[in-house]
Amino acid sequence: MTVLICDPEVAAALDAATTVDAMRHALLAAYEGRLVAPPRAAAPLGGGRMVLTAGHLRDEWYGYRSYDTFGHPGAEQVVVLHDGRTGVVRAVAVGEELGSRRTGAIGGVAVDALARPDAATLGVIGAGRMAWTQVWAAAAVRPLREVTVHSRSAARREAFAARVRAELGVPARAVDTVRGATRDRDVVVLATTSTTPVLTAADVSPGTHVNAVGFKQCDRAEFGTDLLDAAAVLASDSPEQAGAYVPPMLAAQPPYAGRLRDLGAVLAGTAPGRTDADQISVFCSVGLAGTEVFLLDRLVSVLAPAA
Repeated sequence: MTVLICDPEVAAALDAATTVDAMRHALLAAYEGRLVAPPRAAAPLGGGRMVLTAGHLRDEWYGYRSYDTFGHPGAEQVVVLHDGRTGVVRAVAVGEELGSRRTGAIGGVAVDALARPDAATLGVIGAGRMAWTQVWAAAAVRPLREVTVHSRSAARREAFAARVRAELGVPARAVDTVRGATRDRDVVVLATTSTTPVLTAADVSPGTHVNAVGFKQCDRAEFGTDLLDAAAVLASDSPEQAGAYVPPMLAAQPPYAGRLRDLGAVLAGTAPGRTDADQISVFCSVGLAGTEVFLLDRLVSVLAPAA
């Protein structure tokens, strides 16, 4: 029987530790060639696009995610999980929660792999769903002592800080400038919808790890190349996918492409991560294809005892 899962079930069943663990295994599986994850495909549909990402965990399952770019207020994503041996649809997830928790958890893996082991302070630029799941996941891999948040909206940043205090039990405060949120922070999360740089290299301190979640392409990016120049460590969850974007992502172009590491390789120990406490590290999140299906498979396993 096909299981239909909606946002409330996802939120109730997937805690941060479980989700980060699933994404760590997904990134390793992709690096080892067990997870087949081709770059996303898009179909122009007149005023918007339908985007498809697919994945296949060899001998276990295959599936896809679909979403659109029309910007409708009630738009939802669909993730479909097929049994790899029978082709039967095992589960369908509808909504936004699975995808946003997946993205946040990949960021959590990056923080765990690349931030200093003693990282305890986090600054976040942005106050939306993606910013929240990044902080949610980071709190599962580091004992956060304080979170600072900046957003253009004073009301949204105050609400975000209140949510961090209430749901994560971490002291948090809203600040009115980007630098006020990021200076002297061990981890910085950049999760905005800006198409022009809002964070510069001067806004981060030596030893900071940065998760960049929003636009990062050559024609639109929430950070400038000065941040990439300052980074001793550059990584992505999919360098192949980063280069396949049209136009490509900044970090996948010269002179940075040769330095862009696969986070899966860092996890496997075949590529170096941070080697010095004062290094700046930058993780360019692209959303490795197939990871939503990977997470849906894990979610079905979590829900199975209650079925």
